[in-house]
Amino acid sequence: MYLFSAHNITKNYAAHTALKNVSIDVPEQSIFGLLGPNGAGKTSLIRIINQITAPDEGELFFAGQKLCPKHISLIGYLPEERGLYKKMKVGEQALYLAQLKGVSKPEALKKLKYWFEKFDILDWWNKKVEELSKGMQQKIQFIVTILHDPKLLIFDEPFSGFDPINVNLLKEEILNLKNNGATFIFSTHNMSSVEELCDNIALINKSEKILDGKVHEIKNTYKANIFEIGYHGYSADFNNFLPQAFEILGNVSQNDVSKAQIKIPTSATPNDLIQSIIPHLKIVSFNEILPTMNDIFIQKVNEQKI
Repeated sequence: MYLFSAHNITKNYAAHTALKNVSIDVPEQSIFGLLGPNGAGKTSLIRIINQITAPDEGELFFAGQKLCPKHISLIGYLPEERGLYKKMKVGEQALYLAQLKGVSKPEALKKLKYWFEKFDILDWWNKKVEELSKGMQQKIQFIVTILHDPKLLIFDEPFSGFDPINVNLLKEEILNLKNNGATFIFSTHNMSSVEELCDNIALINKSEKILDGKVHEIKNTYKANIFEIGYHGYSADFNNFLPQAFEILGNVSQNDVSKAQIKIPTSATPNDLIQSIIPHLKIVSFNEILPTMNDIFIQKVNEQKI
């Protein structure tokens, strides 16, 4: 079941088209990556989902119903540009923002204490926001975004400003929330995070969706029949025993184990490659090299430039 769907969304600003017939389906209890270069239209779509602006054409659905103002309370939004009041005390502000989302004061205090202790920031309760580092402010904003238990969480560059330790902490909490029923839309340029966290993605470029699907299926679609072989001994001359159509992309020695990357033709199978090598080398590893989401992102965006 889809928690959120957008059908044929078009949005124009004066002479500029921000979105052109863009459709996405976000499965319930999943992490959905909304990807694209700067200016592609991602922020326009996020603003439409949050009902900050309206589309010129198209329809949006939340849990099977047409998106309407009552759904705002079921959405949590963490924008890239954070919006905390610098002169206000941290605890006072977190409490205020929680109550704006409909959480009662006693319940907000209970939940905030839990999260502040979990993120080891309880000592900052009476500090002013301007006294906190960017990473600390990020933690506060993350907490107030999730505190009212929204069904859909929209995160725009959620790891910006975090050191590696806190990035891992945040990733763990995101996965915990997903396991407990939350659904996410991620807008990010961090392709390693996409590969690690996202179940599905949509890639938008120049206002149009140019790719979507499950991450593992996309990677398999764009694979190039490249395999890495680890073998004992120094670099071998594969040209002496591989069929001519097999392309050697690299061959390096690392101590007593060497590694070669070989591209096989579409008419061949991995078994054909192994059978060609076994009489000549002792194989210690054999892996297919799949393209990264970063590779695919660059490839698809560059295709539109041609």
